[in-house]
Amino acid sequence: MKKLFRYLSEYRKESILAPLFKLLEAAFELLVPLVMAGIIDRGISQNDWGYIAGMGACLAALALVGLAASVTAQYFAAKAAVGFSAKLRQALFDHIQSLNFTNIDRIGTSTLITRMTSDINQVQSGVNMVLRLFLRSPVIVFGSVIMAFTIDAKSALIFVVAIPLMALAVFGIMAWTMPLYRKVQTELDRVLGLTRENLTGVRVIRAFHQEQEEEGRFRARTKALTHSQTFAGKISAIMNPATYVIVNGAVIALIYTGAVQVNCGNLTQGQVVAIVNYMSQILVELVKLANLIITVTKSLACADRVAAVFDIQNPTEIRDEGLREANEAVPGAPFLEFDHVSLTYADAGAEALHDIHFRVNRGDTVGIIGGTGSGKTSLVNLIPGFYDATEGAVRLEGRDVRRMPEGELRKRIGVAPQKAALFQGTIRSNLQWGKPDATEEEMWRALSLAQAKEVAEGKEGGLDAPVSQGGKNFSGGQRQRLTVARALVGRPEILILDDSASALDYATEARLREALKTLKGETTTFLVSQRASSIRHADRIIVLDDGEMAGIGTHEELMENCGVYREIYYSQYPEERAQSPRAGKGGVGNGGR
Repeated sequence: MKKLFRYLSEYRKESILAPLFKLLEAAFELLVPLVMAGIIDRGISQNDWGYIAGMGACLAALALVGLAASVTAQYFAAKAAVGFSAKLRQALFDHIQSLNFTNIDRIGTSTLITRMTSDINQVQSGVNMVLRLFLRSPVIVFGSVIMAFTIDAKSALIFVVAIPLMALAVFGIMAWTMPLYRKVQTELDRVLGLTRENLTGVRVIRAFHQEQEEEGRFRARTKALTHSQTFAGKISAIMNPATYVIVNGAVIALIYTGAVQVNCGNLTQGQVVAIVNYMSQILVELVKLANLIITVTKSLACADRVAAVFDIQNPTEIRDEGLREANEAVPGAPFLEFDHVSLTYADAGAEALHDIHFRVNRGDTVGIIGGTGSGKTSLVNLIPGFYDATEGAVRLEGRDVRRMPEGELRKRIGVAPQKAALFQGTIRSNLQWGKPDATEEEMWRALSLAQAKEVAEGKEGGLDAPVSQGGKNFSGGQRQRLTVARALVGRPEILILDDSASALDYATEARLREALKTLKGETTTFLVSQRASSIRHADRIIVLDDGEMAGIGTHEELMENCGVYREIYYSQYPEERAQSPRAGKGGVGNGGR
């Protein structure tokens, strides 16, 4: 929690004024039993109606001033708490954006969503409650004890016994419930993860008629969450009856002691009523304090979870921060080089890529092909630094990409990812992700190259046509073409098309390949595809098999020397298998290792 306090620094004034106004309210509240004692002992006992009216007006004035102080305190507390949570949420979002894919994969999307929403809301409630009650309640409790001692020391000794007992009950239950609320938040993570999975895959669920099974899974998760919340709630619920029992026991003792003192003439009836009122005030404040502690307990558990995300740092940044300035381009070095690169994902049992080694010249077109799970996407994700090589190095002009400033590296690379993702806004705003200051001419050029010009022209508004969240108002092929255009608009030095034509028909894909040929010389293109037709005309083709390079070369060279490539090609063009003298020779995995 201490790490998060810096986001409250801009609200120092509000954080000071809120408790001060609450203290002012508390001070007026402590005067009320004394006024009541005066009304009983003087006004009622002496039948002095003028005095009763005057003290009644005094009580009304105390109530109005207390109300004004309370409203003012609430305003400052709310302003500080809401401002704090807004800054904290923004800082957490910015930090998550800085994390590499490895860390995001390890934490999990559902957990990050929970921590940005539910957890920060709980922290906000905790800050609000602390500013309002953390000083007020102790002041009322100890102020009531002091005021009771000024009335009668013997009766006030009951306070000295009752308050520690109540504190023991409150803080004991707090220590018990804190880990329980952490467990509740963890269960909430799991429910959110399952909900997200179901909403994302709702079409698959219905296609396979798995509604009942998924309902059962969800019911089991929510049942576990309910059990955790109910158990934590039951423990927390002990607090109120425990404190009420102690306080009411103290009230009984006070009435008995006060009755004896009144009978002896040592106390007046009004003073006994005042002492009982002070005990009642303590009861109310301890109940508030108990609720405060429950809220703070939840808030601390949630704050620890939020702080844990801030503690996560990208290992590359830690390792190479001091080496970046020395990481200069090397004259004569290959434009792009994979130097015996291996990649193992976090908590994975085996390598995703093993000993990948090749060089690429500027302006080349490189095709990457292989079976499902062979490591094609993993390979191209190493170029923009989405993941870091666990062995070897990826070098751009002799510079290790892990040591290049992220902004510089990403500016030189355009990526159309495997899953076409558009953002709510317009076609223009989506294209500006590739180049914020792109002109209309540059946007139309990129759309034309990506075969998406007709998509924009066919929509009302052209470049300003609306795009719904996730691009749901476009077809799969249209989304793919727009993501390719977004990657092209900034004229990147390296263009990565990760299976970005899978939803296109063969004619549109052929036109896209022809358009990309016009970039030869200025852009180095990586084409990841399952289709041999998409990459057969590339300058070089890299064939992957189970994370290893099965071959590299042109289409003709691979057809001659790489059995894996031949099998892929013939599986898509079976009519050529019978015509080939090498058909049936060099099975999968031969000739390319």
